[in-house]
Amino acid sequence: MSTSIIIADDHPLILKGLNDFLIEKKFNVIASAKNGKEAFTLISAHQPDLAILDIQMPILTGLQVAEKCKEANLNTKIIIITFEKSEEIYIKAKSLGIYGYILKEFAIAEIEHCIANVLEERSYFSPELIEYLEIKETPEDLKTLTDTEMKVLKFIVKSKTAKEIANVLCISDRTVEKHKSNIRHKLKLESNPSSIALFAKEHQEFLLEYT
Repeated sequence: MSTSIIIADDHPLILKGLNDFLIEKKFNVIASAKNGKEAFTLISAHQPDLAILDIQMPILTGLQVAEKCKEANLNTKIIIITFEKSEEIYIKAKSLGIYGYILKEFAIAEIEHCIANVLEERSYFSPELIEYLEIKETPEDLKTLTDTEMKVLKFIVKSKTAKEIANVLCISDRTVEKHKSNIRHKLKLESNPSSIALFAKEHQEFLLEYT
């Protein structure tokens, strides 16, 4: 089944261009809106797979629409498009669980790749935005780890022993070692005992913020 999408932008030419491009690429654009209020009404009614929203729209901004979708527990994944390279918007988008952030000047080049990532439950933020804001993105390999493996890695960066990790997670020492083996494999690390600890220390900024 084709991916269902709702789009919203208060600039008619941008809205038409995005609509025509998505239809040409065989996506199912089920509706479009010219302001944030219309967009939220349409998302609530149709609950599409994706909603691609301009940030600066009348009545409700794209971020406000995303916030209302989150409050309403709607499953539609949000992608925002904007000309703004703003760290404040980036942080707000992250906090709202927005899946995609595309700069308008690169929208046509990036939109398909962004949608493909989002449909695979991976976030996509324009590389130019990340570079401009000098933000360190979470390494892709870390995203392959399970929640338990991430917890084990977080404890390793805090210099916890396998026994201590086992006690905290209420699992056996052997299970901890199994998780460590899986981590080595997924992160493509050497089999020596220190390889995980070295990786954890190098990437601790991503691990310590993990909850």
